[in-house]
Amino acid sequence: MSNLLDYKCPCCGGKIEFDTSLQEMKCPYCDTTFDVEALKEYDDVLNAPQEADNMNWETKPGGEWQEGEADNISVYVCNSCGGEIVGDDTTAATACPFCGNPVIMTGKLSGALKPDYVIPFKLDKKAAKDGLLKHLQGKRLLPDVFKDRNHIDEIKGVYVPFWLFDADVNADIRYKATKTRMWSDSKFNYHETRFYSVHRAGNIGFNRVPVDGSSKMADDLMQSIEPFDFSEAVDFQTAYLSGFFADKYDVTAEESIENANNRIKKSTEDAFASTVTGFNSVTAEHSRLNLQNGNAKYALYPVWILNTTWENQKFTFAMNGQTGKFVGDLPMDKNKFTKWLLGLGFGISAAVFGLLAAFFYL
Repeated sequence: MSNLLDYKCPCCGGKIEFDTSLQEMKCPYCDTTFDVEALKEYDDVLNAPQEADNMNWETKPGGEWQEGEADNISVYVCNSCGGEIVGDDTTAATACPFCGNPVIMTGKLSGALKPDYVIPFKLDKKAAKDGLLKHLQGKRLLPDVFKDRNHIDEIKGVYVPFWLFDADVNADIRYKATKTRMWSDSKFNYHETRFYSVHRAGNIGFNRVPVDGSSKMADDLMQSIEPFDFSEAVDFQTAYLSGFFADKYDVTAEESIENANNRIKKSTEDAFASTVTGFNSVTAEHSRLNLQNGNAKYALYPVWILNTTWENQKFTFAMNGQTGKFVGDLPMDKNKFTKWLLGLGFGISAAVFGLLAAFFYL
């Protein structure tokens, strides 16, 4: 515990002193007063040893292929982007679903884990085309290439590898909170701020937190088409690959732990913070998470993908093959935008030009 002379004001950080007339600790900088015993308790909490997060996992996802089970599964490699996809022998691969360049078959599947689960495609290619057309609808400044029928036909159904993380989390979080009160009399306006130390501790469970296992699929893109309904997942069978491709994972479960921890940590902190109510402000001062029963499973989730390039920039569109949620950034044809501005018949500054472009396109 600190000496009374060493206390700093929790409000402004100034050095506080004991006021003999008030018989309380008082900050000479902001005039805030503190009960001595309450201040000691608060200081004890601040100076208590802070334990670090413990978020270790037991990751043994996926199973072993049974003898002969993968004999009819071939591996295709794109010489352009290096993407690897797998499919059964009835599915002939000619173009890479990630960049559109030709792929070559390199042999049979080996050295990969067998998925635990698969969510079968629920929406067909026509639904994916309709989703893309709806996504492009009303975009007057879109480059013509994005409306080209040939590009629309290049939509491919791909099972994307996901690591699904389960865990129980024991959390201990301390918050600094404030309540403010304002009033007036005939002479002055008053503003009172009370400071509180709020403590929350408890357990929360997580089931199947998804992290995609493909470096070719952007994490934010895959998170944007969530959620997937796991109640429709089934035990993996190679028959589900018929007519589709599966991206061969190149990010292991161990390499995905950091992303899983970040998602779990944020969700835990958000859930606990939602219970701290009745204050004007709440700030987390310390958070400790202890992960238990952490394990991972390997699943394939259905995604319709379209990749195309515009002015040397790659654009990827993705649709959840189960729910139909469609996402993807769109480029703007600068020539079309310039003509549109000229049609308005007035000059415009570069700054306003950019703001108009963003507003119009959104």
